Amino acid sequence: MSLRINNIAPNFTADSTAGEVTLHDWIGDGYAILFSHPKDFTPVCTTEFGAVARLVPEFKKRNTKVMGVSVDSVEDHHKWKRDIEAFAGAPADFPIIDDTSLTVAKLFDMLPAEAYLPDGRTAKDSATVRTVYIIGPDKKIRLMMTYPMSVGRNFAEILRALDAVQKTDGAPVATPADWTPGQDVIVAPSLDDAAAKDRFGEIEIRLPYLRFTKDPGA
Repeated sequence: MSLRINNIAPNFTADSTAGEVTLHDWIGDGYAILFSHPKDFTPVCTTEFGAVARLVPEFKKRNTKVMGVSVDSVEDHHKWKRDIEAFAGAPADFPIIDDTSLTVAKLFDMLPAEAYLPDGRTAKDSATVRTVYIIGPDKKIRLMMTYPMSVGRNFAEILRALDAVQKTDGAPVATPADWTPGQDVIVAPSLDDAAAKDRFGEIEIRLPYLRFTKDPGA
């Protein structure tokens, strides 16, 4: 069965550039981002790992750990990290999982429908192993994104999505299109106007079902 929002993220234990890790233990009581790649030493993936390396301090501010997954060995990952760090101008200070067995790729339903995985496979054989999962402290999947091989991910958007997930987690609010921290949020339909005003103060009613209020954390 395919994974869906609010499923418990499949747990696994694997070798990584930071030693053996068990996903649920590694996540602990914070958030986590798991992002995957079809192969080391590939051009788009190198730029993406570089983007994550530069953003690690921002993720840490949000109590969020980041883990990469690639279908090569830890030995290759360590070699690739040198390229990533040279490109990014920042340390790749996060674990990269050894998924030569494709265990994680299969657990998280990352493989393309027509996947053919011969010995000596190339990046094309596992092309859509390019997925992002945001996982909450309760180990539930909060968000999923999957990209084709030719399209580099926008990690600024992933950071923005993380902010939105954390803003709305357990709170009766939602975020509108293109929301960024500090902008107004949407009042959840579970609150009527009186309850919304009691909780948030002023609300702006644009439509009977579309009500805005100030970002509670701004």
